[in-house]
Amino acid sequence: MIGFVQRVREASVTVGGERVGEIGPGIAVLVGAVAGDRPREASRLAERLVGYRIFPDEAGRMNRSVLEVGGGVLLVPQFTLAADTRKGMRPSFAKAADPAVARRLFDDLVAVVRRSEPAGGVACGRFGADMQVALVNDGPVTFWLDVPPPV
Repeated sequence: MIGFVQRVREASVTVGGERVGEIGPGIAVLVGAVAGDRPREASRLAERLVGYRIFPDEAGRMNRSVLEVGGGVLLVPQFTLAADTRKGMRPSFAKAADPAVARRLFDDLVAVVRRSEPAGGVACGRFGADMQVALVNDGPVTFWLDVPPPV
């Protein structure tokens, strides 16, 4: 599974003019599943997301996780992260997980993140919806986290 993580001051997701999720300071994560991903990869990605040390400590070093700073987590499903862009002028989505599998994996990831109880809450986009994501990137601090399926 893939997580495109952005440290944010605030973030929200809107579907059809309705705001369906929002957080204050924390992380906004675009989440993609690739063929071969299983619940184990979803769980590991969730653990990495909430434990990844990308917030400053008292010395200004990135040494604290979203849990340690009391931040929120916004999770947005995005199958385009699995695109193969190595050739041509149009992405291929052959590596993306089947939508039904990807939905279950996204739900698994959300459940693990919720169990970690981020103080700033957990908000989500809608799987398969046309979403508008708004955020104020803090830093900017952005990371690509990859938990590849077994070979």
